[in-house]
Amino acid sequence: MANTKFSCMILCLLLPFFLGSKADVGSLIPSSLFDKLLKYRNDNRCPGHGFYTYDSFIAAARSFDGFGTTGDDTTQKRELAAFFAQTSHETTGGWASAPDGPYAWGYCFINEQGVESTTDNFCTSADWPCVPGKRYYGRGPIQLTHNYNYGQAGKAINEDLINNPDLVATNPTVSFKTAIWFWMTPQSNKPSSHDVIIGRWTPTAADRSAGRVPGYGVITNIINGGLECGHGQDNRVDDRVGFYKRYCQILGVNPGDNLDCNNQRPFA
Repeated sequence: MANTKFSCMILCLLLPFFLGSKADVGSLIPSSLFDKLLKYRNDNRCPGHGFYTYDSFIAAARSFDGFGTTGDDTTQKRELAAFFAQTSHETTGGWASAPDGPYAWGYCFINEQGVESTTDNFCTSADWPCVPGKRYYGRGPIQLTHNYNYGQAGKAINEDLINNPDLVATNPTVSFKTAIWFWMTPQSNKPSSHDVIIGRWTPTAADRSAGRVPGYGVITNIINGGLECGHGQDNRVDDRVGFYKRYCQILGVNPGDNLDCNNQRPFA
């Protein structure tokens, strides 16, 4: 008679091999690749040098189920390329003649540039009462802005960002979490960037009539379409596409179609 217990142990050990292990962002983006993608993030010429660490990114990424781990290998890499591209544009320190080109300078800034010269507190929603003396300007990889985004993001990641918005600029794991939260979460009538890049979003008839079709371009529309989309060529859109193409090339994936939002009307 066979040793049933022994056979079960062998089967349990071999099962992950046959079924495949659950994808992990760390296996797709090892620290050496992270350094290659964000080549100058620790350069002394970047005001945010030393802030955006690999360990903080991995810790934040692993706290969102499905981020960078949904679909096949190409889909996973394309999502990570798109995420890094959009956030690199938001934090870029690149310029036309920069070493290794302008798209090697993502993650240079933590705080919104020029905010020191304004007094705007970006308190735009009564649903999340603002704290006197606190300002909800752009911080972190996605440049989280407005009190309602700080409130919702904080609730999702279990941090009080209404009372302490500066946490997004002082705690790199929290900072990455706010960016990934925004990426994974549908906004009002907009799909999530995650659903778009993994092919889960199906545009409505209204979307198609507005030119909003699946592809990287509609993610730009989600993030900043009101300012950048629907009026022909825009340098900001070109910058987002430039980062995306660079990261896709490094990751060895095709960027796909519909990369810009030049002919897409913004989401209402």
